[in-house]
Amino acid sequence: MDKIKIYRTIFKKEIIAEFAIPKKKTNKVVIICGGLPSSPSKKERIELFCKEGFWVFAPRYRGTWESHGEFLKKSPHIDIIDVIDGLSSFVELWSGKRYSIKNPEVYLVGISFGGPAAILNSQDRRVKKVLAISPVIDWTNDSKEEPMGKLGKFVKVAFGRAYNFSDKNWAKLMKGKFYNPITELEKVDGNKIWLFHAKDDLTVLPKPSIKFAKLTGCKLTLVAKGGHGIAKNVLQNKKSMRRIVNFLKFKPK
Repeated sequence: MDKIKIYRTIFKKEIIAEFAIPKKKTNKVVIICGGLPSSPSKKERIELFCKEGFWVFAPRYRGTWESHGEFLKKSPHIDIIDVIDGLSSFVELWSGKRYSIKNPEVYLVGISFGGPAAILNSQDRRVKKVLAISPVIDWTNDSKEEPMGKLGKFVKVAFGRAYNFSDKNWAKLMKGKFYNPITELEKVDGNKIWLFHAKDDLTVLPKPSIKFAKLTGCKLTLVAKGGHGIAKNVLQNKKSMRRIVNFLKFKPK
């Protein structure tokens, strides 16, 4: 099998994204909404979905890693909207080649911190399906393993300029009225969403996901074990990955 090449582009002159091009012509696009803190490169996940026939984009939110701007000044789900808006015309930065995806069918994959970025865009008509793994559903539901106050201080010290945010903007998360699916249900289309959460996740507790599924009618799969790191197992398991691809591509009548 030919090696999948990963390119770079920029949206709205601020949001840096890696992307890969599928072999066959298509308008199906997966956007990976990453966690925090995490490695900026999503090479394995990009390759995984690209092999399934999708264009794949892995953006860095504004104010994180190579992207410009201030992190959390705007809700990160708006960064994803800006990426979707830019799919009609974007440039590969090294070669200068321009690409265009007409009438894109967008599939959002949000993991942990990126869960809300995917979920809060579920009503966008261009977004066909949303997969959220170990998503944060309620920022006010703090865990003992990763309390929000401590996490903010840790990210600033341990990741330096990789995350450019103010204490004021971090506090917006903690108040629960910003980038918070459980308090923004008017932005949610449960029919498009599939959540995965581990029962033994001590970092992002599963209880809010269970409540959210009941309120929205979205699909929920509770995994017995795996903690907060179930994304790797879910996406690398051939059986579950096949179910996920079928879910993303299936169009209800």
